[in-house]
Amino acid sequence: MKKKYLRAKYKKLRLNLTTETIEDLSLQIANQLLTLPIWDFSFYHLFLSIAEQKEVDTEPILHILQGKDKNVVLPKTDAPTNELINYLLTDTTVIKKNRWNIPEPQDGIIIEANKIEVVFVPLLAFDTSGHRVGYGKGFYDKFFATCQPDVLKVGLSFFEAEEKIEDTYQSDIPLDYCVTPKNSYSFRKS
Repeated sequence: MKKKYLRAKYKKLRLNLTTETIEDLSLQIANQLLTLPIWDFSFYHLFLSIAEQKEVDTEPILHILQGKDKNVVLPKTDAPTNELINYLLTDTTVIKKNRWNIPEPQDGIIIEANKIEVVFVPLLAFDTSGHRVGYGKGFYDKFFATCQPDVLKVGLSFFEAEEKIEDTYQSDIPLDYCVTPKNSYSFRKS
């Protein structure tokens, strides 16, 4: 299926989820993450969920990261350039929603993308090859291009993989892993 169709399909599926279902599925996703070999790093990039879009709630993941004493890096969108500015989460970080209702840090200690080792990636859909469909603005594609080549990209999805996204581009950067409430997918080449 093509990205446009998948984007519409999964937005609709997510809108049908109740708050209780989102909480339960998000906790299952966080528990699935614990089975991945991603916990020996220091800098973890975590998006904060857009509640209005019924995204995976990343609060349980945040608690895991804090419990493991990891450095949590939060993105802030720079709309004119479609780029992410990344800030270290500290006790004094002020979080506010932007015009798209994305909770994001207002300022703080900027962390360069090449220091980030693991990125939790928001998405609408993904396929069995690790390609993903986002909202179509390209923020994460641009961000990945500035990261180290071996940065681990971990998608989070309420839904299982599609067989194939038909209109991927050679410049699309696939995920290394994707976690759903029931499964962990690995796309890493050995």
